[in-house]
Amino acid sequence: MDKQSIFDAVQQIFRDNFDDEELVITRETCADDIEDWDSLEQINLLTAMEKKFGLKFKLDDVRGLENVGDLLDLIERLTA
Repeated sequence: MDKQSIFDAVQQIFRDNFDDEELVITRETCADDIEDWDSLEQINLLTAMEKKFGLKFKLDDVRGLENVGDLLDLIERLTA
């Protein structure tokens, strides 16, 4: 999967999880930027991404994620 395809899929996961078709994320988007993005929502997002990309994140993989860009890089690394 190329970077744009990964980004588009992650964008749609965010829209679905936050029930907001107008939501636009960037690589710099972080939990502070989205009102409802709390620890439970973080788990929901990661679970949806595992399902979409056929991955299983390890705690060490996700512990240091600071923004969407970090998440995109992780998905790209794990799907390569």
